[in-house]
Amino acid sequence: MRLGYSFCPNDTFIFYALAHGKVQAPFAIQEVLEDVETLNLWAAEGRLELTKISYAAYGRLTEKYVALRSGGALGRGVGPLLVAAPGSFSDNLPQSLAGRRVAIPGKNTTAFLLLSLYAEGFLPVEMRYDQIMPAVQQGRVDTGLIIHESRFTYPRYGLEKALDLGEWWEQETGLPLPLGAILARRDLGEENIRALDQAVRASLEYATRQPEEPLEYIRSHALEQDDRVIWAHIHTYVNEYSVDLGNEGERAVELLFARARAHGLMPETSFPTFL
Repeated sequence: MRLGYSFCPNDTFIFYALAHGKVQAPFAIQEVLEDVETLNLWAAEGRLELTKISYAAYGRLTEKYVALRSGGALGRGVGPLLVAAPGSFSDNLPQSLAGRRVAIPGKNTTAFLLLSLYAEGFLPVEMRYDQIMPAVQQGRVDTGLIIHESRFTYPRYGLEKALDLGEWWEQETGLPLPLGAILARRDLGEENIRALDQAVRASLEYATRQPEEPLEYIRSHALEQDDRVIWAHIHTYVNEYSVDLGNEGERAVELLFARARAHGLMPETSFPTFL
């Protein structure tokens, strides 16, 4: 079975044990590591049986996939950031974004959905997430919407934070921010999907018990090699919602979907969101 996830430390930490046969699983696992927007596009094709995906993309694919309860990315203090050169923006957000070129990590990402809920009239420029900060630094775009480990490294590029969309979401809703889910293709059947959910949880628990063991694997795929950034990334994005999203996590996802549908950014569905 093919399992798709990103190069980011939180994903390689969570899936290390599963990808290396350290925990029981109903199928032999073949890892497929890709950028999250690529995984979003592949999921639209139903290409992978088990995959990490942005919640924004999942809201359009509930007929094909169902979200597992374990392994996802939700939390507080985890939001995408809008960054720019110092002095580029007044305090008059979101109005001052109108007409600005904003580098985004893909139109299927939760980051782009959140920015679309926050503001109108900006001009999105799609690029891979690790290319965004250099593009802002070089003046090729006015501002950039950054995700993943970029949250910890943007000051190196001489950029400042104009907006934390996670803070905005939490202030608006009082709920954690849903970023990414682990999906299983519905044609696997409920019994297999439940077993996969347990395997993902066991993989996370394995890494939590012995966090140094997967470190070399994590480093081999991370774009940022500084161990301080790697561990900051893991400690930020791997949390109690990664083990089980719980009732609060479910409410957060359903509210995100409801707001997206109210803005015409996501279709209605009759399929249940979660396993």
